[in-house]
Amino acid sequence: MVDLKRSPLHFAINEKATLVHHITEENSPLVYVATDVFDLKSGGKISHFSATHETCIVALTGRYTITVGETVFEKVGTRASVFEKKATDSLYVPPQQKFEIECESEGRLIHCQAPAAAEGRKPTLIKACDTTEENRGKYHNQRFVRNILNDQSKIAEKLLVVEVYTESANWSSYPPHKHDQNQLPEESLLEETYYHEVNPPAGFVFQRVYTDDELLDETMCVKSGEIVLVPKGYHPVGVPDGYSSYYLNIMAGPKKIWKFHNDPQHAWIIDRK
Repeated sequence: MVDLKRSPLHFAINEKATLVHHITEENSPLVYVATDVFDLKSGGKISHFSATHETCIVALTGRYTITVGETVFEKVGTRASVFEKKATDSLYVPPQQKFEIECESEGRLIHCQAPAAAEGRKPTLIKACDTTEENRGKYHNQRFVRNILNDQSKIAEKLLVVEVYTESANWSSYPPHKHDQNQLPEESLLEETYYHEVNPPAGFVFQRVYTDDELLDETMCVKSGEIVLVPKGYHPVGVPDGYSSYYLNIMAGPKKIWKFHNDPQHAWIIDRK
């Protein structure tokens, strides 16, 4: 019988719950990255504590009051939809610090998490205006990137967090690249998750995750709100005509350095005339 189960790298959203995604090393192949996604109504509250993981709370949509110890961060969040394409606020919390979140206006937020040391860091608000922006790619491989925590940031020990917008009929994370070898300075080892949204929301994107030997080779049709895991390998995203793509990447590994390696079979497209 043909196995029609969903790929173990592809997580559907639980739209009926407050906690719509919960990805840890217990239910995934990831060691360095964990992810929680919450839908909150106005007045809704959640709390979190981790003795071992640092957290970057990204206000995907909605607005929140976040309390860490005695410090209160108010009006965190800027947008009602990620496709407004304006920057949002995020909050970094180191391990061993409890935080509480109260929703001021309905929305979705994501906890980006990675194992880290408990000392030497402090809660830090990353305002929308503190993010950096860049355009990448050319031809039909263009995307707009917003860095929340890049590998130059001193705020987090392990986490890298980035938002990416890819327009209709373009490819992203393309040509296919990987970062699964601890072979610096040529390549760094970083696990990754992709939290996807699609506009209009009835659309979908395709994402392939594969290794050189193709012992791992998964191609997934990904809908809005779903997550794809990249424990290793190349991981391009294709966006069909008529739809636009948003994804939030979380990366972490032994060292907070983003050094990728393009698939040599496809790297030629970069320099073509």
